[in-house]
Amino acid sequence: MTLSKGRLAGKVSVITGAGSGIGRSMALLFAAEGARVVCADRSGQQDEVAAEIGDAAVAVHCDVSSAAEVRAMIETAERTFGRLDVLCNNAGFGGPRKPIVEQDESTFDDVVAVNLKGVFLGMKYGIGAMLRTGGGSVVNTASAAGLVGWKHHSVYSAAKGGVVQMTKSAALDYAKEGVRVNAICPGNTYTGLAGATREDPEPPPGTRMPVQPMDRWGLPSELAAAALFLASDESSFVTGTALPVDGGYVAR
Repeated sequence: MTLSKGRLAGKVSVITGAGSGIGRSMALLFAAEGARVVCADRSGQQDEVAAEIGDAAVAVHCDVSSAAEVRAMIETAERTFGRLDVLCNNAGFGGPRKPIVEQDESTFDDVVAVNLKGVFLGMKYGIGAMLRTGGGSVVNTASAAGLVGWKHHSVYSAAKGGVVQMTKSAALDYAKEGVRVNAICPGNTYTGLAGATREDPEPPPGTRMPVQPMDRWGLPSELAAAALFLASDESSFVTGTALPVDGGYVAR
């Protein structure tokens, strides 16, 4: 997919989960489109992504379930680049796939802490920074699982469903104050959890994903492109939406 350059020229973005998968694709694409990028992750891989981007990026270790670390992440953007225009609350993980009676309480706490509380904290501190400089755009990574049920994924689905509703409510909170809040809802996407590597980022030829009507995996670059649209001024009249990027999964 070829996109024009400069769609985020002059903007400062923070991307969580930037060390791999969808977050890494967001960071690279946003930088290519002119943004300065804070690459946040707790894996250590954020350092490699920031180095790949160069002077327009800085790496930050951040556990998004920690208020102190999220606040420090936002402060890094302001201190390093002077402002915050775009926040992508992308960090998340699925947890074990099991029927609900087999899910552990500790799993529930961990999945909700990262996938839902992390988005809350990101918006709490990120929107505050945007309001100080006249507005901005928040893009939350929810999931198709937050729009429809996924078997054996009740906890993850609940957390992502919470992201969808928190996105809609926050959008209403700040609709008159120049802050837009939207979400992307990925379907099954070919990331490291599915076998992708830096050397082989796309599924092997002929690989199918019959559960999705397009019968293939989504690619991190396709999710990043959707996030770019919502982050950019091209979506200036869009707020409160949860955009499925799922090969038709939720339309079945």
